[in-house]
Amino acid sequence: MAHSSLGDARVVELLHAYLAAEYRWQHDGGWHDIIIGLPTPGLELAFPEATTFGAMSAWNPLSIERNRDENRTADEALHEALVASGRVFLPAFASARNRSWREPSWLVFGMGSKEFDALSHRFGQLGTLWWRPGEPVRLRMAANKPEDVADEPYVDWLE
Repeated sequence: MAHSSLGDARVVELLHAYLAAEYRWQHDGGWHDIIIGLPTPGLELAFPEATTFGAMSAWNPLSIERNRDENRTADEALHEALVASGRVFLPAFASARNRSWREPSWLVFGMGSKEFDALSHRFGQLGTLWWRPGEPVRLRMAANKPEDVADEPYVDWLE
């Protein structure tokens, strides 16, 4: 399921952007952090029955900017797919620390990695988050790992 259309330099650039991004999920009127490389005890306390967590967006496939209407249409389609999956999910978002970009996302519970990866691939996503309770949040990159990229402890390459 790797996206092979991107060059290595672009994949590296986006990897660093995703690692540096801020991720949050919404619950009871507040926004809560998701940090790559750390577990999410607050999320686990709020949803103790969850077996997995995954965060994905339908905005800007392969991080190629699209207009708001295209992004909203894609987001509505992802929302419908999540409803059809029968999984519990909540609003989330990802953003640059300086807020130069922000993308609405969804945090979904109980979706196995294969199903999650297939859905994110369907919506053209290069970087997503997926993890199990008690474990650190992992960045999943749907690309071949460039040769000159050092191993990152919390990055999975879906080659």
